[in-house]
Amino acid sequence: MILQLSGIRKSYGEKENRVEVLKGIDLDVDEGEFCVLLGPSGSGKSTLLNIIGGIDSADEGDIIVRGERMSSMKPSALTKYRRNHLGYIFQMYNLIPNLTVRENIEVGGYLSDHPLDIEDLLHTLGLYEHQDKLPNQLSGGQQQRTSIGRAIIKNPDILLCDEPTGALDSATSKEILKLIETVNRKYGNTVIMVTHNESIKYMADAVIHLRDGMIRKMYRNEHKLHAEELDWE
Repeated sequence: MILQLSGIRKSYGEKENRVEVLKGIDLDVDEGEFCVLLGPSGSGKSTLLNIIGGIDSADEGDIIVRGERMSSMKPSALTKYRRNHLGYIFQMYNLIPNLTVRENIEVGGYLSDHPLDIEDLLHTLGLYEHQDKLPNQLSGGQQQRTSIGRAIIKNPDILLCDEPTGALDSATSKEILKLIETVNRKYGNTVIMVTHNESIKYMADAVIHLRDGMIRKMYRNEHKLHAEELDWE
């Protein structure tokens, strides 16, 4: 078990303006699995991902990663936790515009004591021939591949993906999902992906449906589909 969440609650606002976003989330994630958090806008899935990622904090509850309790971490320890354990992929690519593809990816490697081999990773990402290009010379899919490379090069235990295909067309989205699938299998990173796209659930090991800040349904896929087999909705 790489990640354990127990009784996670989160609210925003005060008094009559207080809104409870997460209402007691219990969740276990196994090492190396592909986990999808599925739900409509406002269900609390992105808030939950941000709390797992140490970007936001829970009001109540415990998060334990590899036996380390996040609530007991001081700011310096939390920074170390994010650096050592986590990689982030967002809908927006957030690439550094004056750095090449290779240099943007290498930025992530500087955060790790044991980064992946940059040459091998560029080939895995399908970016080897584009490594000297700047972000404005890339397609949307190539930019997202670069952002995935930046996240994965430090070889994080957990790869957090917040709507990574949200800004892409269906064909490019499948390419990105296929790449994340390849990364999960080749490097063994645990993947936790937030999405509102129902199709993506069929390629996951574990599927968690959230609505109104609560887990409404949770199950495992006995027969997963590959990304290229998905019927897009």
